[in-house]
Amino acid sequence: MWQVIGQNRVVSLLQNGLDTGKLAHAYLLVGPAHVGKMTLAVNLAQALNCESDDRPCLQCTACDKIAAANHADVQVIGLSPNGDAAGTKLIGIDQIKQLQHTASLPPFEGKHKVFIIDGAELLSIEAANCLLKTLEEPSNDVTFILLTTNDRLLPETVISRCQHLELRPLATTEVEAALIENHNIETERARLLAGLSQGCPGWALSAAEDETLLQRHDEMMNRLIQILDADYEERFAFVVRVASQFAQNRATVYDMLNLWISFWRDLMLVKMGSGSLITNIDKKDELIKIAGNYRLSQIKKAIRSIQATAEQLRQNANTRLALEVLMLDIPGKERGGVENQAAPIIR
Repeated sequence: MWQVIGQNRVVSLLQNGLDTGKLAHAYLLVGPAHVGKMTLAVNLAQALNCESDDRPCLQCTACDKIAAANHADVQVIGLSPNGDAAGTKLIGIDQIKQLQHTASLPPFEGKHKVFIIDGAELLSIEAANCLLKTLEEPSNDVTFILLTTNDRLLPETVISRCQHLELRPLATTEVEAALIENHNIETERARLLAGLSQGCPGWALSAAEDETLLQRHDEMMNRLIQILDADYEERFAFVVRVASQFAQNRATVYDMLNLWISFWRDLMLVKMGSGSLITNIDKKDELIKIAGNYRLSQIKKAIRSIQATAEQLRQNANTRLALEVLMLDIPGKERGGVENQAAPIIR
């Protein structure tokens, strides 16, 4: 039984590969954070080592050990705690060389070796080239599963050696239904979590179990709303803090930008008279009030600016400069009705 929520097309493809014995030796799972990539990868590892006829059964010893990250033949490779030899936040070549050595050995306790590379876009150039050699000479009892939020940051040579599977965000109603039916979450709370998850059920499930996630979400949203009223000195001070955070944890900053996009999207929906479709339903009254300060053209421009900034960061642009330009592009409440505002004098 596959545990990933939604993604029926991808699950059907993998199940068919299992049934016919025609699975690929390497898969590239692409999709936003928390959409279910790791869950699907673990399920596939379980299926390849499952002791039952109905794979993955999720009940046999192999499935249990893999779920507990305690199976000798299933490994997850991600960021090293200290980065690579240069101290950068990348998956380094030493990690891939260790993977290569382990992959060259026969399975130790199961039927199949599975290597899951989490955050494959963070492979260093040397690590990606090293991995390529292994992908070009696959073994029959080894499968590689690369997880990424942005396959454009991977070398084309690596992508071409993998079967590409895209996991897309789910409809809010689908996430809500899964929370209610599979996890017994009461309807109103499920609707809130589903909306805030932006179609990524992993976040909704984590927030249902950990109340601090909702608290941090609310704090960040309030901070982003405050930025609208802030002067440029305060905005640039905010950028310094965010840029420092980006050096330590890129995912957190991308989450912040996605959250801000959801805020401006909700403003757009309110402005267009479609308030029933907003995701931040806990902020509905505030959104209605704020929407009055902006024209639709300004809201659309803000969304495009945030999207462009996220893309620039993924392409390793100067973090602080990209965020400072964003602060200049985002209109403030007090400037909501002003077109072509003169640029501020930066002293």
